[in-house]
Formats: sequence, C-alpha cells, structure tokens
Amino acid sequence: MRQFLASEAAGGLLLMGATALAMIVANSPLYDLYHHALHDPIGPALTPKLGPMTLHLWINDGLMAIFFLLVGLEIKREFVDGRLATWSQRRLPFIAAGSGMIVPAAVYLMLTAGTPELVRGWAIPAATDIAFAIGVLALLGKRAPTSLKLFLTTVAIVDDMGAVAIIALAYTDSLNTLALGAGAAILFVMYLLNKSGVRALWVYMLLALGLWYAVLLSGVHATIAGVLAAAMIPIVKTPGAPDAVHSPLHRLEHAITPLVAFFIVPLFGFANAGVSLAGMGVDQIFAPLPLGIAAGLFVGKQVGIFGAVWLCCRLGFAQRLRGATWLQIYGVALLCGIGFTMSLFIGALAFPGRPDLIEEAKIGVLLGSLVSALAGYLLLRLAPQHLRHEETQAEQEREIRIDGDVVSLEERRP
Repeated sequence: MRQFLASEAAGGLLLMGATALAMIVANSPLYDLYHHALHDPIGPALTPKLGPMTLHLWINDGLMAIFFLLVGLEIKREFVDGRLATWSQRRLPFIAAGSGMIVPAAVYLMLTAGTPELVRGWAIPAATDIAFAIGVLALLGKRAPTSLKLFLTTVAIVDDMGAVAIIALAYTDSLNTLALGAGAAILFVMYLLNKSGVRALWVYMLLALGLWYAVLLSGVHATIAGVLAAAMIPIVKTPGAPDAVHSPLHRLEHAITPLVAFFIVPLFGFANAGVSLAGMGVDQIFAPLPLGIAAGLFVGKQVGIFGAVWLCCRLGFAQRLRGATWLQIYGVALLCGIGFTMSLFIGALAFPGRPDLIEEAKIGVLLGSLVSALAGYLLLRLAPQHLRHEETQAEQEREIRIDGDVVSLEERRP
C-alpha cells in the first residue's frame, strides 16, 4: 500500500506538470503544431467508425486501455484481498462514492436544464482522479492522516467502477453483435484458463490484446476491454504480503503501475488538457456547459461525499475515520472534486463530432478540478490536527493485514 500510494502521488505530481505544459503550449505559437501532431491521421484505419487512427486516438483508445487494465486490477484486488473484501468494509466507500456521483450529475443537469444538447454530459463531473488527488495529498506530508489517504483511494476505486459502467452503458450508441460475440468468446477462454490454474501472464496478455480489438469493433469503447481482462487475471490471496511473486495479478499490477503513472496518464493529460483561451471571454468560460461541470465537481462532489459520510456516521452505519477531524474529512471530500483524467475522457465521449463542446467541457473540468484541488489543499493545510493524530499514525504503521482483518503486531504476540 505504501508503494502504491507513493507511485500514485508521484504520478499525480507529474500529471499536474503535464497539464500545465499542455495549457502553455496550447496558448503559444506552438498551438498549430500541437493540434496537428495529435489529430493528423497516421493510420491505419482499425474500424470504419473511427477512420484512420491519429495520435490522439491511439492515446485515448489504445494506451488508456492499459490505464483501465490497472483500474480493473486494483478493483479486483480490493474486492478479493483488500479493503473491499467484506460487505462491512464496502459499505461506507460504496455509499460515499455513489452519492459522490449522483449529486454532481444532479448539479450539472440543474445548471444545463435549458440546453437539451448538453444532457449527454451529465456523467462528466461524476468521476474522481485518484492520481491527481493523491498527488495533492502528498504535498501535505504527514499532515494528512493515513486514514484519509486510504479513504480517498478506496472511494476513488469504487468511483472508477461507476465510471466504467457509465462508459459501457451510457456512451455506447450502436453495437456490432458479431464483434461483441467474439469478445465474449475470448473472455470465456480467459475465464477457463483462470479456473484451470494457468498462471502464465503472457497468455492472458495475448488474449487481452484480441479482446481489445474485438471490443473496439463492437462499438463499446475499447478501454472497457482493459477492465474485463483484469477480471480474468488469476489472483492468489496474500494477506500481509502484497508483493507476493506467485500471484499473477499482483505481478502484473506492479509491472504496469510505473508505466501508467509516469507515462500513460501524463501523456493523456498533455494530449487532452490543451485548451486555447485565445479570444475566449468570461461569457464562454461561464457558459452552461463549463459552469455545470465545474459546479458539479466542486459543489456536487463535496456535498455528495461529505454528506454521505456524515449521515452514515450519524446513523451508525460507519465509524468516523481514525485520527481525522470532520474538517479534514471535508477537505478530502473537496479533493474528490478533482475529476481530471476520467472527466476529460468522458467529456470526449459525451459530445462526438462536436469539438466546440469538447473544448468547453475541458474548460469546465480544468476549472472545477483546479478550484477543488486548491480549496482541499488549503483546508487540509490549515485544519487543526486530531488530538490522536500522532498516536494513530504510529499505531497504523504497526498494523498488518491477516486474512482480511487488520491486526496489530502487539495482538499477535503470544
């Protein structure tokens, strides 16, 4: 977990830099070079729907499938051998993440109610960018209790599950049933191999490549293949030893985490965050679409997540996070409004063939994410520490996981 959080934090900081660089390039004399490099056809034409592939398509439909593969691996690990292994552990993150998706969507729909063509963008503010959010938490050092980091990570993972379902169900207009059947057949073969005890990762990766192409042809967004393939990767439960070499899922996750964190996600940010502000006035920035997205991320996320946590604790469904004050929990709810990667991704799917709306959506995502990041960081930086903060930190560092339960080292002594 320490290695995971460290890599996500570093990747988040790199993503911030890539985003800033994209904005600088898009508003400089290099904009034409930036635009043509991303959108000029470089081939081949993999599907009639997409036409000749461009660098932008290879990043969004190809490399991002590896990002979704990592998301799928994290989800499966957490459900089988992690913090979501039991229903009691799943309850608070599921409720918080669900509320944190519904309320932003409602805020967006309320602010864009007068423009029917914008309805398809309802899911844009529903996602949380785990890399960006953990990167901001990393800037706080030890001022952020471990319980907050784990809560943020868990909620973001559940949030990703919802985003994947939304992409598969809400943004698939037409289906190629033959290609869909081929994808289902490949998935079934992977399932049989898993059940037969096959642990050679190269076999699953070859089949995953075929699954990606079948899903691409089917009309469902190709990145969903990454999540489906991850569900078929064998996992060996390894309580207290997350780096066990005999667990294929753990090996694959640790192998691709640096690739995703330090190359794919920053490259995606650089390719998708570049918005030219030339000739853009206040009216365009605060148009219904960007305003609805920004308000959904900043207002909807904090209200949805903090409200759900407070209500669950109030009704006895869950206990308050150890070593964290309500003010700090509110700060983390603010950070959940950083929707960068997944929000940009959904924004591109929501308005196909409308580059003007996609650009407006980018402005809303950047604005909402920036305000959420700054507000969350400042609040957590200035918020008083919990009286038991240092004691809780030391206690959590001594804890290990045994058969899905957190047990302190002292309790294991004879």
